[in-house]
This record gives sequence, C-alpha cells and structure tokens, in this order.
Amino acid sequence: MAFAHHLLAVPVETSKHLKTPILMPSSSSSSGSLFSVTFSSTRLRSKAPKLCIFRGFHRIGHRAKAKPQEPEVSVATDAFTQFKHLLLPITDRNPYLSEGTRQAIATTTALAKKYGADITVVVIDEKQKESLPEHEKQISGIHWHLSEGGFEEYKMLERLGEGGNKPTAIIGEVADDLNLDLVVISMEAIHTKHVDANLLAEFIPCPVMLLPL
Repeated sequence: MAFAHHLLAVPVETSKHLKTPILMPSSSSSSGSLFSVTFSSTRLRSKAPKLCIFRGFHRIGHRAKAKPQEPEVSVATDAFTQFKHLLLPITDRNPYLSEGTRQAIATTTALAKKYGADITVVVIDEKQKESLPEHEKQISGIHWHLSEGGFEEYKMLERLGEGGNKPTAIIGEVADDLNLDLVVISMEAIHTKHVDANLLAEFIPCPVMLLPL
C-alpha cells in the first residue's frame, strides 16, 4: 500500500486554533489522487507537525506555502514518517470483526510496518465486559489480524462500560493522553453511529484517516 507516492506535505502556520486534517480516500479519484482532505476547527497540541495533504484535494481555505523545490517523493515519505504512533479504535461487537474493522486493521498495520510506527488498539463498548459473552473471541480476532499484518507487539486498551462517554470523546482522550500522531477509523463506524463524525474535530487532537468501505 504505497500511499506515500501520492502525498504532498504542506507546512502550515501555527496558531492557537488550527484545523484538524481529516484524510479521506476520494471515491472519484484516479490512482494518482487517492485522498482528499477536509478541515474542521479544533484546539491542537502546541507541537504542530506538517499537515499531510494528498494530491487531488479540494480547495482549502487555509494559508499554506508549498516547497516546490523539494522532490515530491522525498517530501511525501518524510510526511508519513512523522506518524510514529497510530491509534486504531474498534467499536463494533462482531466477534469475527466487521469488514470495516478488518480494513482498518490492514491499513494501520501496513502504514506502521512501512514507516516504523507503533500501534495502540482501543476497544470501546458502552457495555461492561461481563455483558459481552464473545468479547474474548473478539480480542483473539483482533490479535490474529494484527499478526497477519506483521504485528505481534502492540498496546491494547479496553474502554468498556463507559456509557456516559461517547466513543468519539474516548478516542480523543486516548489520542491526547498518549500523544498519538494519527487515528485510523473506518467509515463503517460512522455509518453505524458508533462514532459521531461531527465530533471528530472537537475531540480528536491529531489527524484522522477515514477509510471508506
């Protein structure tokens, strides 16, 4: 999955209120323009990396200066190598994992393996563990798919029984606490109402990659 060949890294002026990049594969894109980017206002950490913008992006109302003198492939590779710790949230209860979850795992492991990043998985469910009879089977499935992607070592977190907290808020809390660089989420989690797309920019302090089915 050679994403870097289609990436443009654009440095953006820092301020108190920056824009959270949401990387979205474009359904109408050709093979040379895999992703488009949308931005929503949010408060980010003071350490602001370059925003990663893929070729074929829509016009963005944000001042940015590209560096045309730098080789595109070199700039692209440098941009992804900044993502050293990836977050993979899992919100579905399917013990065998849904198609969207399997896709998110495959994408996360491919990126992490190619660019030398660590992975943290957070399993989120509003029910307590005792109320999820197939929970252990689900955890085994997650481990199996990560192993298939070449990862035996990763951090696993479980945030269960927190009915008062929205999954999006939990994802943002984990990303902030661990100072993570990129969150990978399947659009399936949004379609099934597990993750609220309108709250992504409000709660998540780092770039988010949304994967269509």
